[in-house]
Amino acid sequence: MLEHDYIRRGAAEFVGTFALIFIGCGSVAFARTLTDIAIAHGFVIAVFVSALGFISGGHFNPAVTLGFLVTRRIALTLAVWYWIVQFGAAALGALLLKWVLPSAIQTQSNLGVPALGGGIHAGAGVVVEAVLTFFLVFVVFATAVDPRGAFKQIAGLAIGFVITFDILMGGVLTGAAMNPARAFGPELVMGDWKNFWVWYIGPFAGGVIAASLYELLYLRPARPVPVGPPETGVEEVRPGDAAVE
Repeated sequence: MLEHDYIRRGAAEFVGTFALIFIGCGSVAFARTLTDIAIAHGFVIAVFVSALGFISGGHFNPAVTLGFLVTRRIALTLAVWYWIVQFGAAALGALLLKWVLPSAIQTQSNLGVPALGGGIHAGAGVVVEAVLTFFLVFVVFATAVDPRGAFKQIAGLAIGFVITFDILMGGVLTGAAMNPARAFGPELVMGDWKNFWVWYIGPFAGGVIAASLYELLYLRPARPVPVGPPETGVEEVRPGDAAVE
């Protein structure tokens, strides 16, 4: 359970989320292809999850934090603190980016505000964001939460790869934010809230479903096997197991 030491954990979440917005949204302004944007987002998360994951868990995403909360892997007060820090860092990252970028580039890129692609309606956008975020949070739990994960030491790399291939698939459909903070920062600074709920409902729903499913399938303690004398035909639990059942 992640708890206590709020300042250090909050600082780690702030730095990681700030980097995601500053680098990720900045890449939208200068990238020539979708691949460039995907790599920029994936690299920044891979690096900062690897660097700061041991301090705060390396969430950098309110949807990931919600997944930890619904599976009772983070205290409610700490989760709220993470959300405050994540959204605050996103706003400051976008504000600084707006200050340093030329006006023409700001207008051209809209500072990386996620948007629905041509022919994609809001309902489909929610589904796309939910599915992409499901993949992300599922891999977070498999690599950074599950103690049996074979790749725990390179969890940051795996998580960064998920973000990269998610953007390669969904970037032209919804912007593939997968992260309410990633949407909130540029939306707030640019004042662009069109279909804003897509990038909140989708990621939060996908994160909750992925976290709950992984917890149910792989992390919930197995029930003890009942034992008893075969000749009686009665299965009795072993002493000490009754309380568990």
